Amino acid sequence: MSDVRLHLVPVRSRDAKDFVRAWHRHHPPPAGQIFAVGAADATGTLHAVAIIGRPVARHLDDDATLEVTRTASDGARNANSLLYGAAWRAAKALGHRRLITYAQDGESGASLRGA
Repeated sequence: MSDVRLHLVPVRSRDAKDFVRAWHRHHPPPAGQIFAVGAADATGTLHAVAIIGRPVARHLDDDATLEVTRTASDGARNANSLLYGAAWRAAKALGHRRLITYAQDGESGASLRGA
């Protein structure tokens, strides 16, 4: 994908889940969420989304922690890093002290380091 300038946009739950269905490689959308954020270009075309919710692991569900339960991208450069950073800032603004996520074997974690 070519370099497009992306900016953050709010995304409705239904739209975020539709985007995940269309673009995520191996998982369906999560059942619930607290909020979702997207990355769009100047024309408003959505290129990536992040869905943030309560932690899936019960022992981490302590009201201080949120989890990035799903991200999906059409391949736009740096989109996931943009979304991880925004998710953490929003979680902090909502009073949460920790934001977690998981990476699969074989994923480099570059987006998390970039955020």
